[in-house]
Amino acid sequence: MRVHTSAVDRAVTKRELRQRLLAARAELTPERLAAAGSSLAEQVLARPDVAGARTVAAYVSAGNEPPTGRLRAALRSRGVNVLLPVLLPDGDLDWAQDQGDASLVAGRFGILQPAGPWLGRGAVAHADVVLVPALAVSATGVRLGRGGGSYDRALPRVPEGVPTLALLHEGEVLQSLPSDEHDVAVTAWIVARSRAGDVRP
Repeated sequence: MRVHTSAVDRAVTKRELRQRLLAARAELTPERLAAAGSSLAEQVLARPDVAGARTVAAYVSAGNEPPTGRLRAALRSRGVNVLLPVLLPDGDLDWAQDQGDASLVAGRFGILQPAGPWLGRGAVAHADVVLVPALAVSATGVRLGRGGGSYDRALPRVPEGVPTLALLHEGEVLQSLPSDEHDVAVTAWIVARSRAGDVRP
């Protein structure tokens, strides 16, 4: 995949990539999404860094994102403190404790989030593992999000050495991705398997 060099071309490329990736996600059936949610939970919970974590920053999946509900429930059942993002008016992220789906309310753009109490933008710095939504990731960890920049604001608050894991569907690990100076890479990624034959790093 050719990576453009000018700022304008990078923006166009990102827009085109998002459209293509969202179109592919739109074709996922409920059965494949359910399988992806099970696969995601199994893989994340099997990681040693997650097994030893006391606090995990996660997120509530929306639409055809890899489903995180099963994973979040399993983490809470282990006694893990699960943090969820709260989208602020300036596009940055606050954080609040995950107390289950019944406690979630619709935030900005209809995104589900905890009602509170909010813990502050810096709460993510106390997570032992950070799970990050993404539309795609490159082989070097460059992440393509939805374009709002929320995680590019939040991830610099995560201490060096803390795993940041992008959660993906099949076909969303690309050889290269366009990136800008403000883009923050992830340290690893997990591909949610909805059918046989997936490979993850």
